[in-house]
Amino acid sequence: MPDTDSARILAFITDRFPQTDITESEDIFSLGYINSLFAMELVMFLEKTFALTIPNDELFIDNFRTAKSMTELVGRLRSGTVAG
Repeated sequence: MPDTDSARILAFITDRFPQTDITESEDIFSLGYINSLFAMELVMFLEKTFALTIPNDELFIDNFRTAKSMTELVGRLRSGTVAG
């Protein structure tokens, strides 16, 4: 898998849950992998890995459902295009 933002996010998730083989568009919440602690770990991982701050108004479930949605969030934050 290439070293893309999505690949890095998927690698973080599968490192935590090695029994899974998810794609970038699978809903990790509906698969049962996310609890409140892991949700916060995801936020911290994204902020540290991509050197950004996720504002409170972007902390809603749809931004973290899939690797694709997290990749899109990272892209918006990098470009300065965030919800408001």
